[in-house]
Amino acid sequence: MARDLPFVDAHVHLWDLDRIAYPWLTPPFSDDGPNGSVEPIARTYLLDDYLADAAGWDVRGIVHVDAGAAPEAALAETEWLQATADARGLPNAIIAFAPLDDPQVDALLAAHARHPAVRGIRHIVNWHPDPRRSYTPRDVTQDEAWAQGFALLAKHGLSFDLQAYPGQFAGLARLIARHPEVQVILNHAGMAVPGEWEAWRAGMRALAALPNVAVKISGMGFTHRPWERADIQPYVLQTIDQFGTDRVMFASDFPTDKLFGSFAAHLDAYDSCTAGFTDAERGAMFAGNANRLYRLGLQLS
Repeated sequence: MARDLPFVDAHVHLWDLDRIAYPWLTPPFSDDGPNGSVEPIARTYLLDDYLADAAGWDVRGIVHVDAGAAPEAALAETEWLQATADARGLPNAIIAFAPLDDPQVDALLAAHARHPAVRGIRHIVNWHPDPRRSYTPRDVTQDEAWAQGFALLAKHGLSFDLQAYPGQFAGLARLIARHPEVQVILNHAGMAVPGEWEAWRAGMRALAALPNVAVKISGMGFTHRPWERADIQPYVLQTIDQFGTDRVMFASDFPTDKLFGSFAAHLDAYDSCTAGFTDAERGAMFAGNANRLYRLGLQLS
């Protein structure tokens, strides 16, 4: 079982609502949106809360990903997480927020990069013609300013966590191809939109063709809600088929994925979906790839 394997959780969020403002976790709450209502998780979630949820798994490391703090608090979030890492040894890596289309983004990237745990940046850019699915009012990835911000990542030795929709992937693939020195990690298995599976497959092919793009499998509730293992297995296996076992990482996306099921429900499902792979392949997908791609330097064996 995968519970017997080391696990490096490639996508975790922590937040202290008394310390930093998170607009998306602030009332009023609504079911009308990409996640549905987030009221059940709109409470402080700290490292010990995560470790309690992950009990029973051999968690060797975690990657903290931008948790949607108010934009002006981006650096404060990094400072808080770095202090946590210094005191507790976790998180092992921080993926910070920076708006790549901001003319002053270079200074923010430099400030983030001064923190030893920072490995990369995430700027959520999900845009969809259906406003109920969009995270942004327009597709900023088509702007030259955004492309210029993306080009600055290599200067600071930063990777990029990409959260977008498949309809945006072809254009993004052209930009990413111009910057092979930037490691890109696609979030949540590409966030297929129900009824748009061919667009997802085509978009995933475009990104998987680029050797500097990897993918995290998580966020099943974004695509299938509610979900069962039988629903997600083809989705999981197609993602692995597109990218190969050396560019796939499993992640909990906790506590966000708590909206869609328990830690055990998600991770046990990924375990079951990959039962046909070798121990080495499973070890890579559950721990080794995250350790390598996020430059964690962990001793896993």
